[in-house]
Amino acid sequence: MIIRSKAPCRLEFAGGGTDVPPFCDEYGGIILNSAINQYAYCTISPRDDKEFHIKSLDFGIIAKYEDENDLKFDGNLDLVKAVLRVLGKYDKYIKKGMNITLHSDVPAGSGLGSSSTVCVALIGAIAEYYRLPLTSYEIADLAYKIERIELGIKGGYQDQYAATFGGFNLMEFGKNGEVKVNPLNLKSRVLNELHYNLLLIYTGKARLGDKILDKQIKIVETKQIDIIEHYEILKGIAIKMKDALIKEDLTEFPNLIDTAWAHKKQVAPTISTERIEQIYKVAKDNGALAGRIMGAGGGGHMLFWVPYENRKKVISELERIGCKYVPFMFEPNGLQIWWI
Repeated sequence: MIIRSKAPCRLEFAGGGTDVPPFCDEYGGIILNSAINQYAYCTISPRDDKEFHIKSLDFGIIAKYEDENDLKFDGNLDLVKAVLRVLGKYDKYIKKGMNITLHSDVPAGSGLGSSSTVCVALIGAIAEYYRLPLTSYEIADLAYKIERIELGIKGGYQDQYAATFGGFNLMEFGKNGEVKVNPLNLKSRVLNELHYNLLLIYTGKARLGDKILDKQIKIVETKQIDIIEHYEILKGIAIKMKDALIKEDLTEFPNLIDTAWAHKKQVAPTISTERIEQIYKVAKDNGALAGRIMGAGGGGHMLFWVPYENRKKVISELERIGCKYVPFMFEPNGLQIWWI
């Protein structure tokens, strides 16, 4: 028997950062995002002993651990070890090892929630192996706690929930880890029009999101009124975008993307870089109406709104300066698990 799983990455349109404590604990967070057809994959096959054999195709790492007592954090495959340690507490009867293979469509530091998609795919596959009846909310919550608490990785809630639930969602984040996922049942013509105009680009540089988020968190902790106001505006933009999608009127959508990016940059100085500003300018000079960085900033992927007649020119000019065009489609499904 072989168990496989896959979890999708996501695009964030507005509200990013409002899902990161302590802001969401005190003020509440709102994010509009959508899953896309870029995935993290996990394959598990059983073993007759208690050993864990782990292969990461992305990093070219092969490791062997004799049992759960050997899963010490040392900077090598710590995410996998943390999942095994946490879910191993539920494994009261099997006590068997497994072979685990992981790989992803996007690089680490992509700004598309890639590390969380790996975590969710891994949790889903191992939970299936252990026959754990976890709900989608429980899987996403486990992924959050493993990344943010067990491993101390800086970040918010949205990535784990986007990878688990999939689809187009307005997500709300409250005190004590309260999360509400509101699926948007959008008409195909709306999704088609979005896809017709949106352009995803890889900047050619992975971001150092942990350091950027750490600075954002420290700024929020100072409770600077102007910074809080920027976050509140970003929440409002997310709601305006949601309303535009439901009303099937995308006239203001490009302007909302650009406005969200302008306010996002005011939250912390390291969100944008000279390279990001260069890419943005080249895209705008060649016909893009709007654009913004994905994720915490600093690098990774950028999303642009480009009228289709300007699409080839924008892609050509961005590739000329070292960017890579990334085709994508919206993904209605979240975490998927199957048996072979």
